This record gives sequence, structure tokens and C-alpha cells, in this order.
Amino acid sequence: MSLRDRIGEAVAAVRTHPGGGRFVPEVGIVLGSGLGGLADVVDAEATVSYDAIPHFPVPTAEGHRGRLILGRLEGRRVAALQGRAHLYEGHTAEGVTFPVRVLHALGVHTLIVTNAAGGLNPSFRAGDLMLITDHINFTGTNPLVGPNDAALGPRFPDMSRAYHPALRESAVAGARAEQVTLREGVYVGVLGPSYETPAEVEMLARWGADAVGMSTVAEVIVARHIGLRVLGLAAITNALARGGASAGPVTHAEVLAVAGELGPRFVRLVCRIVRELPGPPAEPRTD
Repeated sequence: MSLRDRIGEAVAAVRTHPGGGRFVPEVGIVLGSGLGGLADVVDAEATVSYDAIPHFPVPTAEGHRGRLILGRLEGRRVAALQGRAHLYEGHTAEGVTFPVRVLHALGVHTLIVTNAAGGLNPSFRAGDLMLITDHINFTGTNPLVGPNDAALGPRFPDMSRAYHPALRESAVAGARAEQVTLREGVYVGVLGPSYETPAEVEMLARWGADAVGMSTVAEVIVARHIGLRVLGLAAITNALARGGASAGPVTHAEVLAVAGELGPRFVRLVCRIVRELPGPPAEPRTD
């Protein structure tokens, strides 16, 4: 079955779900580890479990609930992915990015990707929020490997402005208005699931990366392939100083705990960003 056919089956399943039939989202939000609480402030019209959507990868990592929320946030129609699948769970790069293609097929034109990340920049502290200005793909794969369907996107998509400049400016302005400190930096995506060794931390920092994580990059590549505008936010859940020094061994429990603590600031910032995205708010839906 072709990728286009699989996307069509997934969209049809969402459309036949109660509340999803005529809802056309404009903004997609991918919620990373421990950040799923944002979905609770969406005025939901439909909630669809990933396992009810054909071909959707179901997350197994703690902190990824696995639900698609269709509803309104700050006057805009949004589709929130409450959790994501990862390459380290055994999925292909095409598989982990499939939900992004489905969001686009549902109507999304702007994508906000979020994640929990380790801080490589020595000025970063656990609990910081970082605006992603660029990324490095160090996962060892690319979701566009293989035959290209020109109807879905170009063979060689440009990545020189992967993170939309106007959206980044809007995020900085929103953070200032909300009095939320927002760092800026480069995110490097790795395969995982093991955390980085001290030598790897030193190498990634020397490359110019400010934060490291196990997601996001493949999703952004596909988002740009299909023409979505992208904004990226990373929650710095642990600090990895040069040389690998840190407060102690990194654990997933620590990542989730810090993500939970910064949750209110994260929600406040994303709500402001969504409210002030370039372009008019969505018109009320008429059934």
C-alpha cells in the first residue's frame, strides 16, 4: 500500500470518529515527554486514541499518552498529538513521521514541535525553555530515504530555514509578554535510547549544538517536505555540562519530573504563541 493510501485510511478513521467529521485543524502541536498537559487546556471536540487510527505508531515510552486531540486553543483550531513514537522503539523514520503527514492531510498548515532535551550549552539549566533555531540530524537516518512521491513533496526539500523566522519572532515576543525566559539554540537529534556519554556530550557541544534529544528532527524534515511552517520548543530537563559533568546520572524519571515542574510556564507560552500566530484566528465552525 502506498504512503498516500495509508494517509488516506488514517484520515478517514479520524473523520469517522465522533466529533472529527468536519473539524479542520489549522495548527498541529506535537507534545514531547512530560509535556502532554497542554492537551488538557484544549477545548476538545474529538479525542482519538492512536490505536484507533490505521498505521499510526503507538508510543511505548512513559510520558507519551498516545492520543490525538482535535479542538480549540486560544481561538484556533488545533490538532494536538499527546505523545509521539520514537526511532528507538523500533519504528522506521517514515513511521514516526506518519502522524505529521496525517495532520497535514487533515488541514494543518503550521506545526509546533516540542520535546524534552538535555542541555549542552553551559549557560542552560534544568527547567529552561529553548526556542529551536536550527537542528543537526545525528539519528543515522532520514524519513525521506527511498522513492519520493512528488505529490507529497519534492525529492530534495530545502532545509535552510527549517524553523520559520516569523514564527520564531512571534515566540520571542510571546515569551517577553508572558515574562517567560526563552533560550535560543540548536537542537541535535540522536537515535537513543541510551543517554549520551561524556565524550559524546563534548563532541555534540563542539559541533555547535545547545541541546540534545531523541525526537523532533525527523518530524521537522517531513513537515518541511510537505510545506508546513514549523516552530520548535525544547524543555531543558537536565543539564549536561562540557566534559559530561552533571548533577548526577540522567534518568527518564528525572526528565518527566522536570518537564512536569515547568509545565505551567510551557502551557502559558504555547497558548500565547498559538493566540498570536501570524494570520487571523479561525472562524467558528458551522455544521
